Amino acid sequence: MKSVFLILSCIICLGFLSFCTSGRKAFQQGNYYESVMQSVERLRRSPNNNRATQALQESYPMAVKYYLSQIQIAESSSHPLRNSQIVENYFVLNRMYDEIMRSPSAIQALNNPQSFHRELETYRRQAAAERYALGQEAMNIETRQSAMEAYRHFSKANEYFPNYMDVRDKIEEARYWATLKVIVEQVPVPTLQFQLSVNFFQNQVDEYLFNYRENELVRFFPPTDTLVRPHADHILVIQFDDFVVGQANNFMVSRELSKDSVIIGKVRMDDGSERNVLGTVKAKLIEHKRELISTGLVSMRVIDPRTDAVILHDKFPGQFVWSVVWGNFNGDERALTPEQLAITRLGPVDPPPPQELFVQFCRPIFGQLRSRVSSYYRNF
Repeated sequence: MKSVFLILSCIICLGFLSFCTSGRKAFQQGNYYESVMQSVERLRRSPNNNRATQALQESYPMAVKYYLSQIQIAESSSHPLRNSQIVENYFVLNRMYDEIMRSPSAIQALNNPQSFHRELETYRRQAAAERYALGQEAMNIETRQSAMEAYRHFSKANEYFPNYMDVRDKIEEARYWATLKVIVEQVPVPTLQFQLSVNFFQNQVDEYLFNYRENELVRFFPPTDTLVRPHADHILVIQFDDFVVGQANNFMVSRELSKDSVIIGKVRMDDGSERNVLGTVKAKLIEHKRELISTGLVSMRVIDPRTDAVILHDKFPGQFVWSVVWGNFNGDERALTPEQLAITRLGPVDPPPPQELFVQFCRPIFGQLRSRVSSYYRNF
């Protein structure tokens, strides 16, 4: 009975999945484009799917009608981006056509899908010219926000009509002025003893920042870049506020141990047999523990170079504890647990060198620093 129930459940779930991916639900919600794309994809995987065929036959004419009406509205408007709107709508129409032409079942279901590639070509140059002109206007305002707007316009112009006039040069010019330029200054630690480890941390930071790609309009530069420095938007200062490497703590614990019901001998009975004698065994365990605690605190400040105001100030702590345990005992080893006995077979070992301790406590600091930089600059 249970197996029959499972089979019926699977059939119901598969039927529901087929309903959702056939495009019918999107059609009922008025999303004709999505309905077309889902239906075509479903027919590509299941050529005889009747639900997908019906959804495509109903949604495709509605989608074409909708986007052509949007084109007519744009053609009669005075909107500064009317040609771009026309091109975007033709892009959608041709995207549907291209997907349909990659599915024999979809072609058969529609009989004669419409291509609008010729119409698109008519408007591509006009849309590029429109975007190019708006990009030029934005560049004349000479702010970062206007440069970002110009960058979007020039990029769209190149998308609509590749290599339109000098649009590639315009894209690079707009990108430069739209990019938030951050000079990175890492304050060196005035302690020669750990200089190698500090360099390791600083190299990690440089590797991340100078290869930063999470926001295409944010770039980090070294302080030696004299060409960028006059145009810098931020100064990012990273420095160690404090650190201690290998602060030693030593502990010793003495324990009196005992265990009952342990065989401590044998006794011969009157009948000649032997019996175990049970008793309590005792031992004194001495445990030694040595730990080296390395800690550090790194601060990150973002400064406005025009006003010297601190825009952001965060601190990131890090800690690494190295420890070793060993011991010895007097008495009967049977009073010890296996774990305690294992400790008595160990001896003191030399700790890692200071530079390794430094590297270890820097790891969590670098992780916090990277996460903060990522979250702060993501939306600039």
